[in-house]
Amino acid sequence: MVDGQRGAVVVAPGRGAFLSVTAHFPNAVPRESLAARVQRLFDLNADPAVIGAHLARDRRLAPLVAARPGLRVPGAWDGFELGVRAILGQQITVAAARGLAAKLAATLGEQLTHPQANALGLTHVFPEAARVAAADLSALGMPSARIAWLQALARAHEANPTLFDAAVDGPRTLDDVIRRLRALKGIGEWTAHYIAMRQMREPDAFPVGDVALMRALANAKGVRPTARQMLARAERWRPWRAYAALHLWASLA
Repeated sequence: MVDGQRGAVVVAPGRGAFLSVTAHFPNAVPRESLAARVQRLFDLNADPAVIGAHLARDRRLAPLVAARPGLRVPGAWDGFELGVRAILGQQITVAAARGLAAKLAATLGEQLTHPQANALGLTHVFPEAARVAAADLSALGMPSARIAWLQALARAHEANPTLFDAAVDGPRTLDDVIRRLRALKGIGEWTAHYIAMRQMREPDAFPVGDVALMRALANAKGVRPTARQMLARAERWRPWRAYAALHLWASLA
């Protein structure tokens, strides 16, 4: 959705250090609006050289930074969708969470009839918060508590459409952002930091306790750090802990 229109946006590598963006909408959309969304989605305002140089001071991260120079934190097109996906992904595999999100979109999302979008394999738009809040989600096959969390999130976003916007009330700290997110039902520390790093563009957000991060930081004997040990180690990565997390996740690929 861009300026009230539904369609598709195709982003591909361009020449040199540029991205090529092609928009498919019923009517023309403002280039400024589209460019701003793409910039946030691909983290184009980051300075990879500065971030990489800082993280490379850590001997564990140095080879990871060298292997993937310019690695950025991928964003999200829509904050509510990201919040829903984060809750869906709690304590299950990525593949299972993706399947649940697809099922939710096919069940509650409006059908997308734009021909170019359909040609790209896009059939539905992600459901709006009001529909998620009012729907019977039992067919998704999730625990009742998680369904309650999804609908609480939907109601909160319906009441406050700027819930996931960055700095809507002026400058604020990472602690402010995490506190605001954790006030939502079903949003714990990990989920709050995950949303903060991807949607609210908090460069120092860090989902401490993440199982994959613990695995990536295991020592030569395979012993993984505790959450407290991981947090202490991450102090040297400030203020770019989100990028450190991306490098560690990518190292497991």
